[in-house]
This record gives sequence, C-alpha cells and structure tokens, in this order.
Amino acid sequence: MDWIVGMQRAIDYIEAHLTEEIDYEKVAAESFSSSYHFARVFSILCGYTLGEYIRMRRLTLAGAELADGKKKVIDVALKYGYDSPDSFAKAFRAFHGMSPSEARTNGKTLKSFSRLSIKISLEGGSVMNYRIEEKEQMILTGYKRRFTGVPGERFKQEEEMYVTTRPLQYILQGLSGDVVNTFDIVTNIDDDGYDFYIASQLNEYCRNNLNKRGILGEECAKYFENVTIPKVTYAIFETERCRFPTAVFLDLRKRIVSEWLPSSEYQLANAPELLLTHWYEGEMQHQRYCELWLPIEKKC
Repeated sequence: MDWIVGMQRAIDYIEAHLTEEIDYEKVAAESFSSSYHFARVFSILCGYTLGEYIRMRRLTLAGAELADGKKKVIDVALKYGYDSPDSFAKAFRAFHGMSPSEARTNGKTLKSFSRLSIKISLEGGSVMNYRIEEKEQMILTGYKRRFTGVPGERFKQEEEMYVTTRPLQYILQGLSGDVVNTFDIVTNIDDDGYDFYIASQLNEYCRNNLNKRGILGEECAKYFENVTIPKVTYAIFETERCRFPTAVFLDLRKRIVSEWLPSSEYQLANAPELLLTHWYEGEMQHQRYCELWLPIEKKC
C-alpha cells in the first residue's frame, strides 16, 4: 500500500504548489522514491508526463480564473509560472483553443483537466511470468524520431512511424540477416517527450561501415545511427502469443508498474527501455510476442 499512499502524497504536493516552481525531487520524496523512478512510473500509468500534468492543471485553473473576468491576463500568466504574456498566450491557445483575452468573454467554452486521485481497487491475482537478467553492453543500429505531444498521441506517432518507414525496416533486416526480431528503444526521456528508435542488431563490420558508400550509400546511410545500450539489469516480461502483440504490450506495461513493481525489491533505473518483438510469419503468425525489457535497480 505504500506506493498508493506515496503516489497520492506526491499528487497532493503538486496540487498545493501549482502557483510555485515545483521541485521534482521534492515531489518524488513524497512518493518515497527517486525522481527518475517516480516520473517514469507516473508517465506509464497516466499516459502523459509529470510536466504535462502540471502544465494542463495550471492552464485549467488559469482558464477558470480568466472566465471569472476579475483578473488581468498578465496577472494570471505570472501566477501560473509564465514569464511573458506571449508564452502564456501560446500555451493557453494550444490547450483551450482560444486566446486568454477571448476566455474572458462570457459564454466561451473552456477545457478542464481534472485533478488526479488514486482510488484503491482489487487487482492482481493473475500470473505474470518474468525473468531478471543482467545484460552486457550492446550496440543496436536504427533510426529515430523525437516524439512529443498531449496524452494519447505518442503511441499513435510510434504506429505511424512503423507504417511510413517500411523501406528502412527492410534495409535493417537485410543488414542484420534477421527478419524476425525487431527492437524498439525508448531513451532520453524528459517532460517534452522521448527519443524512439526502430533498431536491429548488426555485426561489427556493418556497424563500423554504415556511412561508407560500399555498404548503404550516403543517402540511405544518413538515416541510421548506432545506439549504445549500457550494461544494466532488466526485468523482462513477455506478452501473450498473438498476431498483433504490439497492440497488447501497453496493458502489460501498466500492470508491471502497478502490480509487480510495487511488491518487488526494485525500482526503475535511468537507462533505455527496450521492446523486442518476434515477428513470425506464415503459420507462425499467431505465435508472435513481445519481450518488454524494463531497466531496474535495487531500491535504496
């Protein structure tokens, strides 16, 4: 129950300090965990980052105050942490779909992002197969995009990337000689988003000669880069066997951080998160599955 109490304490702390500069270390301390661990668990469970939650809550309250018509735009902007009317107007329009001045007009429809509240429900009681493995440093080769956006958009961006970059995926398959296994890498995570790679494991010769004309050609090679995955311990979970395992791994990810992680002796470590998908074809299509590799470390 400590993790539930801790999450609620952290949310309560945020809500009490929305008009101040919020120290993420202090937020994490309320949840009895490290700053990185809390931010990652929060984003996995909620579908948006801690920074996005704070921003949307502030803009919600700012909208309500402007609709009341008693405060100046500049005063509300400063109250909720915006240094200039221009930066406030830009964020306000992106969230509410109108300018702060328009929000003061009677009858305007504003958006409201409600405060989070942790509710206890009876969950679990199911088997989760996993293994703990210390992986040596490895180098993967792939191409990336930086994903940002409001809740619900990021996974759509990942899906779109897969659909629109088939030629690059085929090139990786050819270079690696592996048409079955594909890595997704999530790294460089912050409040604005994260770097997402589609990658494969190439032999040393291909890795070292990526940008030479004899391997890919300059135009093609410029899309790829080598990504070093540091030596780290992973908790590895597998999805069910099905035709489209990438459609079910997000639910597994949430179950891991809400059911398995709180009862374990581990917390999330600051290292890349990997998804290894096994793309069997033909009669084996229904045996496809994903391995979710979550970096972990012992709790302090």
